[in-house]
Order: sequence, then structure tokens, then C-alpha cells
Amino acid sequence: MIIMKKISLSIVALVVSMNVNAHPGGLDAKGGHMNTSTGEYHCHREPCFSLMVKQYERKNWPHWVDDDRDCQNTRNEILLRDAENPGLNPKGCKVTYGVWRCPYTGLVFTNPKDLDIDHIVPLKEAFRSGASVWNRQEKRAFANDFENLLAVENSANRKKGDKDPAGWMPDKWDYQCDYIKQWKYIKQKYQLAIDNEEAQAISFIERRCNN
Repeated sequence: MIIMKKISLSIVALVVSMNVNAHPGGLDAKGGHMNTSTGEYHCHREPCFSLMVKQYERKNWPHWVDDDRDCQNTRNEILLRDAENPGLNPKGCKVTYGVWRCPYTGLVFTNPKDLDIDHIVPLKEAFRSGASVWNRQEKRAFANDFENLLAVENSANRKKGDKDPAGWMPDKWDYQCDYIKQWKYIKQKYQLAIDNEEAQAISFIERRCNN
């Protein structure tokens, strides 16, 4: 029985070794990597396997934090950044009014309650693309990265959900090129995978943008 167990473990080790060498890309510190041929992230050894089986939970991605301790959380920082003539409450912590033009729809809003702060690359999409193996601090940094955040019409954000460009694109035609450019930038910045359908959708938009 012991001999059989040793043989089985040897076979598993051999298969893993063969799989690593079967496609390009070295392993990261967690034991996984992105297959540069398919754009998919997968595991070859622990702790990657254990981390990958975890389900996505938004609570594990701390967002709307106040890292600079100026009493304005990430949501309010983005509302301020994206507004024309914004106003704050007496304590200077919360945005109470301003003028916002949604980049996704082109519609104009003056009430911040009508706006969501959208993650251009959604948290769940990041999770599916390799971020499932991140620690809590890495997830927190991604969730509050200003480069991945926009103040947008709440209904547009909820329609988008966790979809990638193969499943959703902004209604505003002339913003789609900027959207794809920023999507690719964020994916590359965090070394997140791009699957085949996603890549095809990106290429389609880029061809139109380049014409």
C-alpha cells in the first residue's frame, strides 16, 4: 500500500511537471501562472490550488476606504475627481452636489445618489482572471485603485455587472475606445488573464478605433 501510494505521488508530480513544460510561462510565487497561449490563469502546485477553490466574496475586497485619512473615502474621492463644481458637506467629508457626465451613457447628473463608482475591470472579473490567489491587502489595493474607478450612472453600472467586453460595452459609442484602452491597461498592470472571447471583443473594438 505504501509502495502504491509513493508511485501515485510520483505520477502526480510527473504530470504536474509535464503540464508546466507543456505551455509557456513560469510559475509565480503562489504556484500558478497565466498561460500566454490561451490567456488563462491556472495552478500547478500549492498554495495556488487551495486559494483557487475559494469562492468570490465581495467582503474580501475592502473598498471605499480612507487611506489618506482626510475623512473622504474612495467613493467621495472619485466623485470629487470626476465632478464639475463639486460641493462638500460642512465637515468636508462627503460630496453633496456637483455636475457629472456619465462616460458610459453621456447623460448628465447633479445628484451623487444617482451615481455608482464603477470598477472598470470588475472585482469578480479580476477574481476569475487570477486575483483569486491574492491576499486581502492586494485585493484592497485593487478595489481602491483610482485608475480603475469611474463615477457613472448607477443603472449603467448595474447593467454591466461583472461582465468583460465580450458581454458588455458602454452605450456611448465614442467612449468605447478609451474604455478598451483602460481595460487592457488595468489587466496588464495587475497581470490578469484575458480569455479568448474577451480578447476577440477587444480586438474588434480596437480595429474600429484604429480606422
